[in-house]
Amino acid sequence: MNLFDFTLKIKGFPLAAARKHLRQTQSIPAKDKGEYQRDQALKIANYHLKNTAFYRGLVGRETITDFSELPLLTKADLQQPLADRLSKDYTTGKVYVNKTSGSSGHPFIFAKDKFAHALTWAFIMQQFGQYNLDFNRSYQARFYGIPLKFPGYQKERLKDLLSQRYRFPIFDLQEKELEKILKQFKKRKFEYINGYTSSIVLFAKFLRDKSLVLTEVCPSLRLCLVTSEMLFESDQVLLETHLGVPVINEYGASELDLIAFTAPDGSFALNTDNLFVEVVDDAGSPVPMGSPGRLIITSLYNKAHPFIRYDIGDLGIIEEDENGKPFLKELIGRTNDIAHLPSGKTVPGLTFYYVTKSVIEDSGKVKEFVVIQKQIDRFLIRYVSDQPLSETETATMEKALETYLEPGLHLDFEHCKTIVRSARGKLKQFSSEYHG
Repeated sequence: MNLFDFTLKIKGFPLAAARKHLRQTQSIPAKDKGEYQRDQALKIANYHLKNTAFYRGLVGRETITDFSELPLLTKADLQQPLADRLSKDYTTGKVYVNKTSGSSGHPFIFAKDKFAHALTWAFIMQQFGQYNLDFNRSYQARFYGIPLKFPGYQKERLKDLLSQRYRFPIFDLQEKELEKILKQFKKRKFEYINGYTSSIVLFAKFLRDKSLVLTEVCPSLRLCLVTSEMLFESDQVLLETHLGVPVINEYGASELDLIAFTAPDGSFALNTDNLFVEVVDDAGSPVPMGSPGRLIITSLYNKAHPFIRYDIGDLGIIEEDENGKPFLKELIGRTNDIAHLPSGKTVPGLTFYYVTKSVIEDSGKVKEFVVIQKQIDRFLIRYVSDQPLSETETATMEKALETYLEPGLHLDFEHCKTIVRSARGKLKQFSSEYHG
């Protein structure tokens, strides 16, 4: 029995119809796909202007002919009761309801109609299928957070059971816990790893320190899929070396869909079947292809709740291949993770993470770290290692900041046994506490 498919079916998600629809949209030639997306984006916008009082009030019009005239929808706009945001044909009892992680600072509850949610799963399962992974059969080692309260905890454990998953705790990843994880890999025939980037990277560093390659103890392992956090090139090399399998990257949002996924040709292919993705500047105007900007996303088929020109809060660069198929060339970071410098410059916060990462990893001591802006010229590096960094190593990092950014920046260091993660187990690699 295809237990995962059956579970979706009994919950009322029309997976067969979604798969048929997906095949139809994927049969559209690449040269015509952009026009199809724009037409569908206009249709879903006018549907919500007609049927959704919340969205009509936000736009101030009952119909549009130019999609680009629509305002950007922000997460702050959505922080009101869900029932007030649904279209007139839907109620909270007849839709898929979930909530975002709140990692952007603006958590909210959202909804999808059941067909739109089935489309999400149809697309995800198809993407995994490119690597011969089957949600009904392939055994997954899962590095994800889990609710700690009893009802939520039991619900996730049941979902894991139905989905061929074994979940590892990631809130405490000290060496004794990593040893327990390694023992499970020795016992179980996992086919692939799936989970938060930082947790899997930490496990790979543990393997490196033991001079181990994971496939030596778990030969059934074929693939690693990372999600929810930035994947740096150096981390991908580390993962592939010490897990012993290829690493693919996933970028998505629970309120939307899978947004981008590593294709077999190595490109970070955009989901052009269920979504319409734009890149705009700070004024909301489109930027030239290949230029960085804010990622703005429209969910093309969600009739229960509008996600139209939705500012997801991320910065990125989109380019097209020789066939005109768009791909995500680079995911730069979150728009709210901006560092303000004494010179007046503003830079993505991950710039600090990139610079310090390149230096800090040369020490070979540090297992993981985060960067926090405390003042306009002062940054805290909180790091986990067996031994504190030396004065020479910390001075090298301060010099690197001066070289790559500007002089006059100061670093403080906090040596920790572990770094506190979010309630869902994510690691926020850069954050700012400066509000000057």
